[in-house]
Amino acid sequence: MRRLLHKLIVPGVFALAALVCLGAALLAVESIESQARQATREALQARGIDWASARTDGMLMRLSGTAPDEAARFHALAAAGSVVDSTHLIDEIEIAAPNPVDGPRFSIELLRNDTGISVIGLIPQSSRTEALANELSRIAGRLPVTDMMDVAEDPAPDGWNGALGFGLTALERLKRSKVSITATRVAVTAISNSAEDKARLEGELRRTAPKGLELVLEISAPRPIIAPFTLRFLMDDEGARFDACAADTEAAAALIMAAAREAGAPEDTSCTLGLGAPSADWGQAAARGISALAELGGGSLTFSDTDVTLVAAAGTTPALFDRVSATLKNDLPEAFKLHAVLPAPLKAEATAGPAEFIATLSPEGLVQLRGRATDGMVRDATESYARSRFGSRQVHSALRLDPALPEGWPVRMLAGLEALAQLRNGSAIVQPDFVQISGLTEDKTARARIAQILSDRLGNAQNFDINITYRAPAETEGAGQTDPAVCVARIDAALAKRKITFDPGSATIDGTSLRVVDEIADILRDCPRAKMEIAGYTDSQGRDEMNLRLSQSRADAVVDALMARRVLVGNLTARGYGEVDPVATNDTEEGREANRRIEFHLIDDGASTEDATEEAEDSEASDAGTGDAGQEAAAEDDVRADDVEADDESGEATPAATDEDTPAEAGEEDPTDGQD
Repeated sequence: MRRLLHKLIVPGVFALAALVCLGAALLAVESIESQARQATREALQARGIDWASARTDGMLMRLSGTAPDEAARFHALAAAGSVVDSTHLIDEIEIAAPNPVDGPRFSIELLRNDTGISVIGLIPQSSRTEALANELSRIAGRLPVTDMMDVAEDPAPDGWNGALGFGLTALERLKRSKVSITATRVAVTAISNSAEDKARLEGELRRTAPKGLELVLEISAPRPIIAPFTLRFLMDDEGARFDACAADTEAAAALIMAAAREAGAPEDTSCTLGLGAPSADWGQAAARGISALAELGGGSLTFSDTDVTLVAAAGTTPALFDRVSATLKNDLPEAFKLHAVLPAPLKAEATAGPAEFIATLSPEGLVQLRGRATDGMVRDATESYARSRFGSRQVHSALRLDPALPEGWPVRMLAGLEALAQLRNGSAIVQPDFVQISGLTEDKTARARIAQILSDRLGNAQNFDINITYRAPAETEGAGQTDPAVCVARIDAALAKRKITFDPGSATIDGTSLRVVDEIADILRDCPRAKMEIAGYTDSQGRDEMNLRLSQSRADAVVDALMARRVLVGNLTARGYGEVDPVATNDTEEGREANRRIEFHLIDDGASTEDATEEAEDSEASDAGTGDAGQEAAAEDDVRADDVEADDESGEATPAATDEDTPAEAGEEDPTDGQD
């Protein structure tokens, strides 16, 4: 029994020891696997791999999960390999199915300047049509189109065609622009001709943009060149105000406005920012001048470049005037020169009558000259100048000769006429020490232009007054109902009588053409929805590119002039053609003069041009009769002074006759008009 028990105990002890060893081994393996699994997971998390999982299988480490791509799978294996020997790694990672390839992103960029149009980008094959090429060529005119477009067979995305059509519309309206187009967004970067042109273009583009299209506009307006750089500030019974105000910087404008408001000017007073300031101290000098005028209590202050004229109000005490003018002279920057004027007390007029020159302009365009001229040569020059400005058959003269007139009298007479030409109707009164311009205008910029003219022409230490009233152009009865073809025929008839001319080699409309621009503006108000092209042409003198740019600038200038007269110009397109399509030979001066012209072309010609021309000719014959009758009446009345009466407070020129719009300038053309 004992021997049997001994035989059983020994194997049992070995069996128990074996079990203990097996358990210890299993615990050791589990511990090792757990540590390896935890270390692998930490390595994956450290590298931002959250899609993979690690599990142990004995001495093996199995990685599983769905990797977004092959590179992600490789990164997961590398992370696990930093913990576990790569021979013990089992790769069970799957790769996600690839997404379908996105279609190309269609976009196009249009660049337009004076050298032509460039097109670059990727467009659908369906968009690269002959119609697109023709439209780009039409917009470019005679300039080249550089095509650098690529195409793809993919279908056009939603909104692409509408965005492309709108982009082409923007490109046509903006002569210097970059238009970037996608299916959902159009970005326009451009340069306009003026602040008014900028506002008009922005309004038109926003109104015509397709619904849902993101529109980004960056249209800048270059500052105008102001010569002479002019500021004129007045203080009288009507209050403190500017006739003209120019500033070179925002800071200078703020300085001037602060001084003007301190002197009593309205809060909405503003200054035009422009180029051409004669000194960096312009704002400081102008502000000090306005403060000096406020200290005097009344009068006028005129800056014309660096010439400063301070005119005290009548009745200012000499002591106050001397103190203020001396202080201002010391305070002005070195570049500025002060001319201070204390008006002399009024004296009784001599029995022979005052030495003065008076010119009156009626609403019908009739001009009457009366008063005194120095001699026969000055009288003839004044009458010739008036005829060149207003039309030879529109001027009647009753000037008398007076050799005792003061020096500089002819210049004052011509300056008065030039200022009068800026008005719709009114009068110019020229005296030895004073010039007054009064009347009515339909152009908001007329007051500033007249101030520039008088300050530049009259010179230093001269006193003048601008008493004009702005009136918005009245809506013509039945406006919008006239057949567009009739409107074009009427414009052609007006241009046949007197063409639109420009200063030599520039895009500035000559003063002789202001009346015909007024007449065309009246005609266009009858057909605001008519689509017209304003075409500019030059002669063959000079290079082709220069002539093309000049003709474009002149066509743009006509659009700007019409817009200044409150004509709706959204349907007007300006285009320069340079020297093409001459109407006469360029071998003679007369032929070149005929080729330098502005024409109006009807774009939508659904009406009968023949009927329209006949109607315009009937109207022209009737108007010519009216003009002749008016001229005869003017001659019989021997220059009645009451044709233009000053309205008591406003300064509005109130004609004795009714203010009817009749064509002006039925006379001969000045042979020097429009020379390039």
